[in-house]
Amino acid sequence: MRGLTGAGPVRARTTAARAATTAAAVLAAAAVFASGCGTGGTGARDEGPAHADSAASAAAPAASPSRPPDRVDAVRLVKADPAVSAEVKRELKPCVADEYPVDVSYGNLTGGTADDVVVNVLTCGDAVGIGSYVYRDDGGGGYVNVFTAEEPPVYAEIDRGDLVVTKQVYDPGDPVSSPSGENVITYRWASGRFAEEYRTHNDYGKVSGAEPTPMPDS
Repeated sequence: MRGLTGAGPVRARTTAARAATTAAAVLAAAAVFASGCGTGGTGARDEGPAHADSAASAAAPAASPSRPPDRVDAVRLVKADPAVSAEVKRELKPCVADEYPVDVSYGNLTGGTADDVVVNVLTCGDAVGIGSYVYRDDGGGGYVNVFTAEEPPVYAEIDRGDLVVTKQVYDPGDPVSSPSGENVITYRWASGRFAEEYRTHNDYGKVSGAEPTPMPDS
């Protein structure tokens, strides 16, 4: 797990055997390659099947592999973030033992070389979202806040490369467990920031509180 400012872990990478000029060098390279394959490591994901017998594939430049996300300490990240309100930081405390009410997801939202991190801070009792944040890799081993939403109830998700934020709507008298509807806002990264693309509003039905239809007298 990479901390807020620490350098990320060094990932093991398999080095392809180089061409040799003698039979002894070829055998040595093959032995090293076989040893590396037998370790069962979890390196970067392949972009497609490789064909060792294809001269064209060998000559073509290799596709840049996608970089697997580093696990982050989301609690530390939020508490050290000056953009997070003091109220949210006060609410961010363990619910049971050392279990904090945070949801964390990783995905490419800003087009960087590393996945972005979406953190939702919830309440312990009813899991109401009180803050949603997006952090972008700063290229130096840390993260920078590029999105903040702190109007509860709020929840942020990654949907096919877009940031989707859901804000529940309450009418007067609505209990916390029964909002009247929701606003769903889709943001897209453009010119170094998230810009709103579109939004939709959904009204929830009130089936449980509906009055029964009177039956006619027989």
